[in-house]
Amino acid sequence: MQLSGEDSLKLNVLLHNDIQAIRIHESSMTLYALSASGEEAKVPLSPNCPSERYLKYVREMLSGHVLGSPGGYPVFLKRWTRMGQAKDESLADLLMLGEPEAVVAVANAPGLTDELARRAWWADPIAENARRMLTSAQVVQGNMGKILAEFLVEHLAFETEPQVQIDTVRLVLQPGLIDETTRKKLWASGARKNTLRIGFLQANADNLPELQPGRHDIEQYSATLVQLAANNPLAALLHRTLDSRGQGFLKASEEILKKPANQDVVVALLNTVGDFFAEARLSAHPPREIESLVATGVVLCNERRSPLVCEILDHLPSLQPELAALMSLAHVTDELVTPIFAKTTAEGTLMRRKLEPITQPLLDLYSQLRQVGQRA
Repeated sequence: MQLSGEDSLKLNVLLHNDIQAIRIHESSMTLYALSASGEEAKVPLSPNCPSERYLKYVREMLSGHVLGSPGGYPVFLKRWTRMGQAKDESLADLLMLGEPEAVVAVANAPGLTDELARRAWWADPIAENARRMLTSAQVVQGNMGKILAEFLVEHLAFETEPQVQIDTVRLVLQPGLIDETTRKKLWASGARKNTLRIGFLQANADNLPELQPGRHDIEQYSATLVQLAANNPLAALLHRTLDSRGQGFLKASEEILKKPANQDVVVALLNTVGDFFAEARLSAHPPREIESLVATGVVLCNERRSPLVCEILDHLPSLQPELAALMSLAHVTDELVTPIFAKTTAEGTLMRRKLEPITQPLLDLYSQLRQVGQRA
């Protein structure tokens, strides 16, 4: 079966103009086209068979004109992935097919440009595509970056999945996308929904809106640590942890660790903590039990198998407990809670109670880094 004569004529005329993108509103059976001048053309469709089948014919007609493959459209579709494998030279053509999955392929493509992002956003302006496109440096630095970020901030209140909320915040916090007022509002929202603050910890843990002072005794260690940090990344991390940057990260992540809302938040937070301290990850195989993890830092300090550890302790032996805590936290991953989450779907208070054997030792490590105890 062919398209109705009226639709065939209208679409052929349309496609011989300078068109940059096409979208189809299936519910109203209307095709829209974006011209190079920025104007929209509207083509009401007149189906001569069931709507779903007719839209398939329309898209096959578009594919035949744009790609020269009228009968191969379904096969072509199957080759698209959401993994950024669309060829750069075909990206503009994909936006002419009136197919949402084609827009996804463009949004994920490594060759995505700011101009193509503009067309893709017109073709299918949904939050999922905005997030995909904000992973592109060209888009972030182009005109579309702020537009997509503004949309995501406004749409954030409607997102319910924790990982989506975290990813959204992390993406819009890229430099130059939102102003300081919006940034502070997002942070304030995290007081009620701490999932959002994980996005801050992942995006820019060293520059959180809620600044913290360095640990009260940092002055006595700072000069030595800065000197060692020139050639010792472990010393640099220890200094970072004790100064205002690390203390801010510890305070914010500690508050989330004490009251995570659900399992997704716990998983994201634990991996974020491990990533923050990654420079101190000296063991190739992270412990999966909390007891072994806590002991890891102590063992690494006592055995002094790393020259980086030796150098720090030779100059600042009193910081051995802090260094041990830091190296233990470096090995934190979500595998610590896998045995618990494999047996329960609990959330809220019940989940936090089940997690106490994991979270309390981690909080003790935090205390070691945030406070100075009495030492002989």
